[in-house]
Amino acid sequence: MQADYAIIGGGIVGLSVAWGLLRRGRRVIVLDGDDGSFRASRGNFGLVWVQSKGLSQPAYARWSQDSAALWKGFAAELGEGAGTDLSLRQEGGYDFHLDEAELEARVAQYTALREALGGDYPFEVLGHNALKREEPEVGPRVAGAILHHQDGHVNPLRLLRALAGEVRRLGGRVLTGQTVTDVHSAAGGLRVTCASGHMVEAGRVVLSAGLGAMDLGAKLGFDAPVRPQRGQVLITEKLPKMMNRPSGIIRQVDEGGVQIGDSKEEVGLDDRVTTPTVAAIAARAVAVMPRLEKAQMVRSWGALRIMSPDGLPIYQHSPTLPGVSLVTCHSGVTLAAAHALRLPLWLEGDADAPDLEVFSERRFALS
Repeated sequence: MQADYAIIGGGIVGLSVAWGLLRRGRRVIVLDGDDGSFRASRGNFGLVWVQSKGLSQPAYARWSQDSAALWKGFAAELGEGAGTDLSLRQEGGYDFHLDEAELEARVAQYTALREALGGDYPFEVLGHNALKREEPEVGPRVAGAILHHQDGHVNPLRLLRALAGEVRRLGGRVLTGQTVTDVHSAAGGLRVTCASGHMVEAGRVVLSAGLGAMDLGAKLGFDAPVRPQRGQVLITEKLPKMMNRPSGIIRQVDEGGVQIGDSKEEVGLDDRVTTPTVAAIAARAVAVMPRLEKAQMVRSWGALRIMSPDGLPIYQHSPTLPGVSLVTCHSGVTLAAAHALRLPLWLEGDADAPDLEVFSERRFALS
């Protein structure tokens, strides 16, 4: 075998798994697509986020919490090896609300989830005046916010670059421009075939190609019921500090620019920027932080989330092709630490591996 593992997909999910396997002494080859691939890792919001995850499935909230708790050590080790600061900040994050009734409804959901988690869900509700003391720039239209203390954010492009560099430094191979077309059993392992004609032989294979699973998943024995969901993002000029904590719709990045987003559009494989959506997210951002009205926008983009039917990750071993596993989610940044430090145990069947059965594809057959 050329490698113990072939990882299909060179985004944050695939590279996090690869890095974790390399730490365990495994030989790893990462097969990454070409420049025409849809790349969520290059267009995401950079949140390490717990709140709102798992409102209908507490196990997802717990998995997100576990990963958030691992992030400090993960960032320190990865950043030290790569010689870079990932700009991780985990000082809490906001869910802003312009409507009192919507805020109350969300608080009721969070309260129920906290009870399901045995009380381990640290949030507090800030009315307008209390929020204003924390964030002086919030506007008069903001009714209040939920402050969740396990939330944070990171520089996602530094994360991606650090992972790619550290995978190589630890002895992994990253082959770019390789679109995988098939995987077959071979003598003693698996043979991965690429559209370029390149072939890789490995003991095990991990499919973590995001939306690439839509085409490849069925060939490997998975249902892979993933779909694209478009999100659009705006970036302002660099500004003086105006936010102490991030939110799901606005965050000020470490370089000073303000990132605006959180649109959700079911438009298929279309990652274009559209004026109506950009205008809507900009207007909402100005309602929350009025000073943004005068800020200059310097760039925008659209990117496609990888969504399962219920929004939860999918972790599944192939029922038809032994040695092949599917790893996919729409929260690659939040779950990067768990994917690096905990998922390799599941892949290798260790006794202390996390129980991920709730995230298997079998849940869709039962629903």
